[in-house]
Amino acid sequence: MLRDLRGQSKIRSREELVEQLSTFKLNPKFSMGVWYFFPPGGRFHERYVEQGTIEDILNMVRSMKDKGVVDSSFKLEGHFPNEVNWDNIDEFKDLERETGIGLVNVGPNIFFEKRYEFGSLSNPDPDVRSHAIARTTETLKVGKEAGTAFMVVWPGIDGYENPFGTDFYGMWNRFESALAQVMDAVPRRRVAIEPKPYEPRGNNIYRNTANGLLMARNVESILRHEENRHLLERGHAMVCLNPEVGHVMMGHEELAYAFASALREGRLAHTHWNSQPLGNYDQDLNAGVLGIDQMYAALLVMKMHGYSEYFGIDINPERMPVERAIALNVNAIRAACDRLNQIDGKDWSRVVDAMTNPQGNRGVVEDVLTRSLAPAGSSFAPI
Repeated sequence: MLRDLRGQSKIRSREELVEQLSTFKLNPKFSMGVWYFFPPGGRFHERYVEQGTIEDILNMVRSMKDKGVVDSSFKLEGHFPNEVNWDNIDEFKDLERETGIGLVNVGPNIFFEKRYEFGSLSNPDPDVRSHAIARTTETLKVGKEAGTAFMVVWPGIDGYENPFGTDFYGMWNRFESALAQVMDAVPRRRVAIEPKPYEPRGNNIYRNTANGLLMARNVESILRHEENRHLLERGHAMVCLNPEVGHVMMGHEELAYAFASALREGRLAHTHWNSQPLGNYDQDLNAGVLGIDQMYAALLVMKMHGYSEYFGIDINPERMPVERAIALNVNAIRAACDRLNQIDGKDWSRVVDAMTNPQGNRGVVEDVLTRSLAPAGSSFAPI
């Protein structure tokens, strides 16, 4: 079922914004990627845990629910065909019947295999591109069978290293027309693009949030199926974003600014959470470890604009049990949301006044943030 994201784009008056901040509660729902339950090795070290099966992963989810680490509101994410496919889809359905924990996203694995060395949907080789189109189409069908809300597409292997001699127009046009073809073949299914500036390619095809938004508009403009056109005419976004905190930080973007950019167009279908040093390689550290300021600012933007979709935990827990890592991420995100939810209406009124009249409210936003994060009984100098 297509989630209604149109409310994200509403522009509020001062009074409406105070009301929104005072009454809307961030109540995070979580999703977990099955790909990191048994982390692989890397370029410079072998794996630290033995490889497990999908059955092992699903049994770990059952165990985590029994222990109270997760509950029935949690969802799973995976890739077709290596993690979720027609042969094991019933195992995921059985898990959902038993625990309530089903799939929220199945994305196409169009980045790992040797055949995609020079790209997937953007590949200039028509045979490889056709393979990527067929796989992405089948992924949408599997997701529809599983009852997912959307399909995340991460074009990790599409891009270039040397800008000299790169056919940018052709690269973009091939990818976007292929994705539109897929969406018209399986209509009424939402897609969420996940931008990333680099890695594994030296430069990925859609590097940042702005590139992702432009791509979304371009694909929607060439959708032709009548059901897709009908949804677009009613104001629903069919191509959305799934920004990952780490990818945003790798591109030296401001997290709140990036999220707000997607919310403004009603395109924030899902979010992936972790921690990441500014720039640097993609580390997928636990949420709340680095960039606490970015985390709080992004959550405030989500509160301002009514984000009620999933918080996807996208980590690489190489050096701790996955159960502990998931618990740490859930705790960090819930605690940050609780902090913001506990700020009262009077202080939100002060924050909104500072937004609309900064010259008359110097330092007010900083004061509210400091007091909201301080332990009970802290002593403050008068402002």
